[in-house]
Amino acid sequence: MHPRSEAPEDHEEPPGPDDPEGAAELPAVAPQLRDLRRRAGLTLEAAAARARLSPAHLSRLETGRRQPSLPLLLGLARTYGTTVSELLGETPAVADPIVRAGGPGAREADGWTYWQAGGPGRGMQALRVHVPHGRSQGELVRVHPGEEWLYVLTGRLRLHLGDTEHLLEPGDSAHFDSLTPHRIGAAEAGGAELLFVHTLLQSSLAGLCLGGATTTTHHR
Repeated sequence: MHPRSEAPEDHEEPPGPDDPEGAAELPAVAPQLRDLRRRAGLTLEAAAARARLSPAHLSRLETGRRQPSLPLLLGLARTYGTTVSELLGETPAVADPIVRAGGPGAREADGWTYWQAGGPGRGMQALRVHVPHGRSQGELVRVHPGEEWLYVLTGRLRLHLGDTEHLLEPGDSAHFDSLTPHRIGAAEAGGAELLFVHTLLQSSLAGLCLGGATTTTHHR
């Protein structure tokens, strides 16, 4: 029998249904958790492993014996490729199909800058990205479920797919399975700008292949 220390989240006991304070903060999510797991075709054990929980902990969440904290909700939403709103059973608003220039501000991750080019709550995310030259982010190799597509607007881009390096010029594009180990870097001092689309299956908005922690900066 494995020690409980292998499931770090179990050391944090989220408020139970008998905790008035915890129960008042979040509506019951048990029905949505069960439904999303079944729709994903995952066993309790497989879903728990992806969420880095013990099966017993996930079972308690699914049966309503525990209420998840907000950080745990975020992790479960990533696991099932959905949003916290759906986990809470909220009806999403109709998404505006148009993203206007001068909309959401730029965000930065380890020197990379990106702007939203698509609407939220979709099965894929579209971004306009500026890739700086010589920053550490370009050296990180990424592997994750889904697909990626990119189109070079300005500058020259180095795209490493597996053991092969590709040099992309303005107007070139690439479409690949993101389970292929990949990394992206600017090939010249001025950096490169590109359009980037990726599927959100099992992805985190804060953990894009473009970067980690993000900060909002200026509009452009």
